[in-house]
Amino acid sequence: MTKRKRAQCTDWQESAVRALGAVAAALPDEFQLLNRPRLTDFGLVQARIRLRTGDLPHAPHGLPLREQEEFLLGIGPTRLAPPFVEVDHDRFLGYPHMLQGRRLCLYLDPAREWNPQRGFASAIDRLHDWLADAAAARFNPDAALFHAVGGILHRTAGTPTIVVRESGTLAKARVAFLTLRSPHRYDLHYDGGHPDQHRTVVFQVTDPLPLGAGTRLHDLLAQLDTAITPRAFVAPRPRPQAAAFLTALAAAATRNPARTPQTFILAIPHPTGGPPHLLAGRVPAATADELRQLVRQRRDLMISINPEALDNQTPVEWCTVSDERDSVTTRRDTNRPTSAYQGKTIHIWGCGGLGSWIAEFIARAGAKRLILCDPGTVTGGLLVRQDFIEDDIGEAKAEALRKRLAAIRDDIELEAHIGVIPNNLATLLTDADLVIDATISRAIGQLLDGLAPATGRPLLAQVATDAGTSTLGLLTVSDRASPAGPYTIDQQTGKQVTANGALEPFHTFWKDVSAKDELIPTRGCSVPTFHGSAADIAAVAASLTSMLGSHLAITEPVSGTHLIGLPHSPAGPFRRFIPAA
Repeated sequence: MTKRKRAQCTDWQESAVRALGAVAAALPDEFQLLNRPRLTDFGLVQARIRLRTGDLPHAPHGLPLREQEEFLLGIGPTRLAPPFVEVDHDRFLGYPHMLQGRRLCLYLDPAREWNPQRGFASAIDRLHDWLADAAAARFNPDAALFHAVGGILHRTAGTPTIVVRESGTLAKARVAFLTLRSPHRYDLHYDGGHPDQHRTVVFQVTDPLPLGAGTRLHDLLAQLDTAITPRAFVAPRPRPQAAAFLTALAAAATRNPARTPQTFILAIPHPTGGPPHLLAGRVPAATADELRQLVRQRRDLMISINPEALDNQTPVEWCTVSDERDSVTTRRDTNRPTSAYQGKTIHIWGCGGLGSWIAEFIARAGAKRLILCDPGTVTGGLLVRQDFIEDDIGEAKAEALRKRLAAIRDDIELEAHIGVIPNNLATLLTDADLVIDATISRAIGQLLDGLAPATGRPLLAQVATDAGTSTLGLLTVSDRASPAGPYTIDQQTGKQVTANGALEPFHTFWKDVSAKDELIPTRGCSVPTFHGSAADIAAVAASLTSMLGSHLAITEPVSGTHLIGLPHSPAGPFRRFIPAA
């Protein structure tokens, strides 16, 4: 028989061990290496270390540190993985950035915070700084990932994501419904009951679960029946909830078809208060059928399930929860100019190069309602730079864009008008906040000028890009208080710009387009168009969208024209605002 080859430390692990020895030799009073680091069966090098921590300042509710603390340090086979640090006691249970009470979340964002180029000894500095912050209670427990459930993500491979946008009312066990959106997504609703919906239960747990919820139904039931006091591991106290949870689970299962798994939602209180943390799990179809059978066999009207009646090896599969409740979610574009579009009603006339991208950016920014207008049809050549796809070819631009935006957001109101402007323009303008003209039509510009003197009219804007490169942008804004519309302001601005030699790249906006700046996209096509890629024109559209958002947000009247140039434009990186006369 051949002997099994003994695993060897990698070069990185050997260098890390040498670094630990050097730190121990240089700082014997601060850091000790308590054993000879050894290679485990999992390919990790593990070392027991001791740090002097008694002199770290301690604040109320901070991590309780002794004069010296011992840790288990794990070193991966390559420099790509940061080291991990664990303790073999439960004194740190329930503190922020402690994973299941034993592992320190030393690197919250390893991609940015772990820098192997600084050497492995930097991990010891990181550990010392982490302990100093924890002892001084500088960690924000609200920002600790999954703090209510032991700091870890509960996710089983291959399970769908459950989207939660409704908060619902508090109840010990509340009926809810899961609507299938795709093979990998369900939506949670509290109103429903349709035959194609999955009936589930939202169960309110009494206390946080600092040790997590386990991977088996038996583990979960044990956690539900035992209260562990966070931040000070004391003898657990009973808090019987398992039977009530199983009863609610069985009641939901009886309303779902046989041979189907049963899903549940746990609402777990956060250690610092506020909205509960949500965990979504499911038990296999065989277990769900067993619960259904127990309900059918009951001798009275009350459903009561004994946890001992179920196989203690039954697994629990955990589903990712996309928790989008307003009470726990902060938009990623908060405090950016585009946040001004939230809840607004906006017209976009012209769904081409600029208009299609601007419409998508505004839809993503949270607009309540978009009115899209364009008389054109999608053709294959437009896909090079406009926000359409192959399946849109042959469809009206406005309708194709409406469908795209509807796929981005469920809650946005969309109207598509096959024409340059809406038929019922006067009616639609009464509740509009903004009209964007992306048609480059003189007639439309003059139409907007006619609307400018009206009282209570919306903000008016025109956008354009240059024909030669699509790297220059023009945004003209007519504030609600301005008697001059964007077309008049544009003509006034043109006189200033064309008289200024320093702004020569922008003269093109007020001059006739030369043949060299246009192209004939298809043989025999009589309508020339401008040069430009999706990368160019989407970048211009994005910049103009943000600038226009700033106008929508301010309260004082500001009208005028923005000139911008992308870094690779004829003007180079450029931005200037010219106030209206």
